Amino acid sequence: MKAEPNFFDKVYGVVKQIPYGRVTSYGAIARYLGSSGSSRMVGWALNNSHNLEDIPAQRVVNRLGMLTGKHHFGGTTAMQQLLESEGVEVKENQVQNFKELFWDPAKEL
Repeated sequence: MKAEPNFFDKVYGVVKQIPYGRVTSYGAIARYLGSSGSSRMVGWALNNSHNLEDIPAQRVVNRLGMLTGKHHFGGTTAMQQLLESEGVEVKENQVQNFKELFWDPAKEL
């Protein structure tokens, strides 16, 4: 019998589906998973994902489009650089055109 995936694994499953060049928020992932008060736990899951492959954690920002998780990326601008390499414009640690780039898993999945 296969074990039910834990919360972190569920977060990773959603994050892997965020399209290239798009972003979502910790809260949107938490709401999609039925745990609307767990956006901080989504952040913990992503902080724990750096030793895993294929988890585009740079695509998850706070509800205002701020790069709040940037200090968890090796260099000071690594998160921004990863986003910019996907065509996402970042100014002063904030995603520009956030509403247009926002990907809502509740609507998309």
